[in-house]
Amino acid sequence: MTPFPSLFVSHGAPDLVIQPIAAADFLKQLGPKLGRPQAILVVSAHWLSRQPTVNTTVAPATIHDFYGFPSQLYELQYPAPGAPDLAEKVAQLLNAAGFGSETDSKRGLDHGAWEPLMLMYPEANIPVIQLSLQPQMGPTHSFQIGQALAPLREEGILILASGAVTHNLRTLRSLTIDAEPPEWVTQFDQWVAETIAHQRLDDLLDYRRLAPHAAENHPSEEHFLPLMVAWGAGGRDAQGSQLHSSFTYSILSMAAYAFQ
Repeated sequence: MTPFPSLFVSHGAPDLVIQPIAAADFLKQLGPKLGRPQAILVVSAHWLSRQPTVNTTVAPATIHDFYGFPSQLYELQYPAPGAPDLAEKVAQLLNAAGFGSETDSKRGLDHGAWEPLMLMYPEANIPVIQLSLQPQMGPTHSFQIGQALAPLREEGILILASGAVTHNLRTLRSLTIDAEPPEWVTQFDQWVAETIAHQRLDDLLDYRRLAPHAAENHPSEEHFLPLMVAWGAGGRDAQGSQLHSSFTYSILSMAAYAFQ
């Protein structure tokens, strides 16, 4: 079995699934290109915890963890089955790698998980589980979490890290979805693309010091750390390739990467 690449996708605003934009079109095409995995493990920027936690839910609920958007978004459901056995295996892998872990039998799928999956695999018939992030532990921790998960790729599991290459909602000034991005956004986005293309892992892990406008693009780190998980799951020497590049609402890079 050829392993799936580990993926990082920028999930953008919650209206991603109803907007006729390039990022949505990309995700619609991505699932068929990848093929059908045995199951999907999502690491989303919208589940944060002190300890790595994986959901063992049999039938995960669709969590609408946003407000102020069109009513149709709150009616959407992504009824993918859970995978409790896989969740337990994830916990075992994390424990074996020296991370403590916990399980949660009630947690559903937040919009960082179900929105890209609704576009990639709209049938919602592939088992899905989620793993939480620990932003207080920093980039290297997230990378090492990804490394611990890497064996799953050999078993037909798709590791999908969902966040944002740029994410400073405090600076949102335009509600026009195709508004041009400012330079402080494009410069950071380009730095990330070049850093991945040239396999400068140590630079990416030290992005807070080395990247232009790092703190401006990420006042908090939770949306950027899934990228570290994806690289870790691909392997330290993985070749990263950019799958997509576009912007929404001027400040959100929708870049996506694969590592293998």
